[in-house]
Amino acid sequence: MASHELEISLFGELRVVSQGVEVVLPASRKARALLAFLVATGRPQRRERLCELFWGLPDDPKAALRWSLSKLRKVVDAPDRARIIADRERVTFDAADVRVDLSDIEARLRRRTGDLTVAELEEMAGQLNLVFLDGLDGAGDTAFESWLAVERHDAAEARAEVLRRLATHPDISPLAAPKWLLLWREADPAGAPAPDAEETDPPAAAPVPPQVRASPGRKAAGPAPLGGRRAKPAPATGSTPITRRRPLRAQRIGFCDVPDGTKIAYATVGAGPPLLKAANWLNHLEFDWSSPIWGRSFAAIARQRTFVRYDERGCGLSDWDVDDLSFEAFVEDLEAVADRLGLERFPLLGVSQGCAVSIEYAVRHPERVSGLILVGGYAAGWRHLASAEEQARREAVLTLTELGWGTDNPAYRHIFSQTFMPDAGPGELAWFDEFQRQTTSPRNAARFQDAFGYIDVRDRLAEVRTPTIVLHSKYDQRIPLEHGRAVAAGIPDAHFVPLESRNHVLVDHEPAWRVCLDAVGQFLGDYRI
Repeated sequence: MASHELEISLFGELRVVSQGVEVVLPASRKARALLAFLVATGRPQRRERLCELFWGLPDDPKAALRWSLSKLRKVVDAPDRARIIADRERVTFDAADVRVDLSDIEARLRRRTGDLTVAELEEMAGQLNLVFLDGLDGAGDTAFESWLAVERHDAAEARAEVLRRLATHPDISPLAAPKWLLLWREADPAGAPAPDAEETDPPAAAPVPPQVRASPGRKAAGPAPLGGRRAKPAPATGSTPITRRRPLRAQRIGFCDVPDGTKIAYATVGAGPPLLKAANWLNHLEFDWSSPIWGRSFAAIARQRTFVRYDERGCGLSDWDVDDLSFEAFVEDLEAVADRLGLERFPLLGVSQGCAVSIEYAVRHPERVSGLILVGGYAAGWRHLASAEEQARREAVLTLTELGWGTDNPAYRHIFSQTFMPDAGPGELAWFDEFQRQTTSPRNAARFQDAFGYIDVRDRLAEVRTPTIVLHSKYDQRIPLEHGRAVAAGIPDAHFVPLESRNHVLVDHEPAWRVCLDAVGQFLGDYRI
């Protein structure tokens, strides 16, 4: 092992080995869990999120985080090599020269069975027999417990895949094959051949797609249209914790800099021609996937496209502490993401205020936007169109937001959830209430509302030169239908689709959601975008 290299084991009890010598870890379980979380996720984490995950009760969780990071630096840093990187916004673990057992297993499972020796597979099986982060249960809040449960579930699937590869490996000995076949059946009764099947002709091993992280054994879904039929999920009946779901295994998160120095987090998932979604109220690249609101829609897009999303400045994984929270800055964020990824020509999806951002971008960059998909949008904000009474109500809501947004009482956030989705179930509303609280700060939530009021792209509508489809709920409680009609009427040859819904944000079990996806799929197909 080269000087200053580390080995970190996440299977079994957390272990750190430096130059062949095991390092003593901090006695604090929370500090150990923090290190494990940073190493396993492999991406920058917001300080606020880490405080909530591990120190929800102390009076000063930020101080507890700083103390833990100081202890962990003594474990993993070297005199000339800092591996825990922290700034005012985020904390990350730099694993460039670190060997992590989880990463090794993931890399090996991307290789074909024939490229792995029996000895390698047996070593992996032994590692996967251990409990992932054994002994760290209860070290964090319910979100950490949910994350830990997902990781352990994926480890069980990875073990089943390793056992399958051992049982079907061309070099496996006749004496060892029955043992691995038996263990495979125990780990995956539905996927392994039944005991009475012809065991002398085992099924051929199939490579794991490289975009799937530690999720072998799942059958990839076949091609489906954007609005392809899928089984209707059971409606939510209670509060749903914000946790990562399986699509995050394939999601790739990166960061780009806007000219004013703001860091914007973006993510890509799926394969095929790109489709870029402008940010809207509110986004979080990780939490969105667990949403009963967004998750199924995003999955439908990612089946056919390389789906690109980003967190607007002031929320999600992007910088929260920003001076400029204006419409011009929102457009610059979109420009930065498109430039960072080198997107040459792509359809642009805008939802709510993201529609105005998309319209402005399309006018500025007509050579890059192949089509506009605008859902529930408007061309001018409430400061331009609302009555004096409505403006007074909006101003009052701004004050309430700053005072109550971050509290445990969801009443303040109900102002938004109830108008965004009046026909959603209680579980969906509870999820959205908690999602909003974790996605941005009280001050930024108020600043967003203020900034949205000043939006005005009415004079830009006639300059749009790309195929456009505008979809809007007929009885939208947040943005009235006439706003959507005005957008469609102002854009040359735009196609307008009214949706039978009261929801500003469509939920995936209402008929309008299917109509929306089918209409978008047909639009993309008709224009071959």
